[in-house]
Amino acid sequence: MRDTRLALLNQYPFDGQAVKKAAQAGASWLEANKQTVNALNVFPVPDGDTGTNMLLTMKSALDEIENSGEQQAGKMLDALAKGALMGARGNSGVILSQLWRGFAKALEGKHVIDGAGASAGFAAARDTAYKGVGKPVEGTILTVAKDIAEAVADIPAGSSDPITVLQTAVDAAAASVERTPDLLPILKEAGVVDSGGKGLFFLLEGMLRWVYGQQIRTAESVGQPLAALNFEATMEAVEEGQDYEVVVDFRPSKPLDLQNFYKELEGMGTSIQVGEGDGMYRMHIHVPTENRYLPIDYTMGLGTVTNVAIENLMAQMDEIGEHAGDLNLAVVKPEHIAVVAIASGKGLARHFAELGVAAIVEGGQTMNPSTKDILSAFENLPAERIIILPNNKNIVLAAQAAVDLTVKQAAVVPTVSAPQGLAAMLRYVPDGELDGVIKDMNEAVKQVETGEITTATRDVEIDGVKVKEGQIIGLHNGKLTTSASTLNDACLQLLEGIGTQNYEVLTLFSGEGVSEDKTMEIAELVQTRYPDLEVDVQQGGQPHYQFIFSIE
Repeated sequence: MRDTRLALLNQYPFDGQAVKKAAQAGASWLEANKQTVNALNVFPVPDGDTGTNMLLTMKSALDEIENSGEQQAGKMLDALAKGALMGARGNSGVILSQLWRGFAKALEGKHVIDGAGASAGFAAARDTAYKGVGKPVEGTILTVAKDIAEAVADIPAGSSDPITVLQTAVDAAAASVERTPDLLPILKEAGVVDSGGKGLFFLLEGMLRWVYGQQIRTAESVGQPLAALNFEATMEAVEEGQDYEVVVDFRPSKPLDLQNFYKELEGMGTSIQVGEGDGMYRMHIHVPTENRYLPIDYTMGLGTVTNVAIENLMAQMDEIGEHAGDLNLAVVKPEHIAVVAIASGKGLARHFAELGVAAIVEGGQTMNPSTKDILSAFENLPAERIIILPNNKNIVLAAQAAVDLTVKQAAVVPTVSAPQGLAAMLRYVPDGELDGVIKDMNEAVKQVETGEITTATRDVEIDGVKVKEGQIIGLHNGKLTTSASTLNDACLQLLEGIGTQNYEVLTLFSGEGVSEDKTMEIAELVQTRYPDLEVDVQQGGQPHYQFIFSIE
């Protein structure tokens, strides 16, 4: 094997173009296994987007080098790191961008990556990623990066070449991922490994597969439970040529060759996902307009089609843009503080606008905006002082990355929910002193409790709360606290657990698709249970969550 690796190394020296091809291969393999990573989300809520976020981060990195003929490895890595940082989405994407950044720093000025350079790169990647996280948590992608660095550092000097280092890194990543539940109890409770660490493993494994000439386009086990598919997450980015979303449920007339099935679909479109259960298959694909009927015709030839859904993606994105244009955003002067808020629904966005934000970035669960998206929202504002309200725990790191990239005086108030963000805006003083306003906002955040109601996407037991897929669940400040068979019961149980009787005001934000009648029914139910509570009803329009409660 050692001789084989050295022969490959002579054929593919790790110069700039080899780095480019390896990165492309890693991204392709990550894409093939994206849904496996997405399905590892710990909580049974519709936010399983780690694989998607890491993939979109890699696609931004690859866009940066798409037409580059750079031969120097160091310069190619530097370009990759810059692209990854600008496109970083979610905490996993930001950490991945930091890994690239560290690796690039270690190889600065190097034309070719040798074994020692590769080992140094993994060590620097680990150090940079850990420094980029305020409170590192073990049992995550950070631990996997650390274990990789330690493993490659132990390779004897005489045996160190880049392929040996990469092979060692992949082996170490695989072993480290399997150990993550032992380090993070919540993973063990949920019966999963860390999703970010698994994504890093697939990325590195894809690079190694390229070295050995193995296929990287489709996962070796492409079928997955229907319940694991999260088609909503694919709406977060509609690329060129993805005009229509097609979903087909079918029952094949004979055993389905999944590898060939994927190969045929790849000729029609992108964002391919396949789920299976009890002999039934669900196929999801994004296609250009001229191909919108091809997946249907193809699957009809394989068996019996039971259901078909076609959505015009571009029309949906245009509608989102139109809603954004309806907002009456604050006009700030150069001497003002400008606030940028991330909002997941048009109703919530409107409330932020009414409270004085100067820019809205669409995002939330399964729709994490990139560092570039956040940076672009305020770079052209006349104000030089900026406050960012991420309003989601998975957007805080991307917001901080935007702060690090701007020359403006910017800061993040680390709100992790819309109610926290709205509470912070009540302390907004446009012409105030920046540190003072930030301090007041942080104080306001501490005084609001957030309740969220959604539908469970998987069976799990966490902190003694047993959940079945399809049940209605409640989260208090992001922590799973209750599950129930009905929406009414879930709301009342959640509010009781929060201790709502000790508060004065409750604002109920209804989600996308929730009828006005149902919203008023819940509001009246709450008012009856808590007669001294002031209950305010607002349209939030947030996806995935039927209701969000702000309790003060």
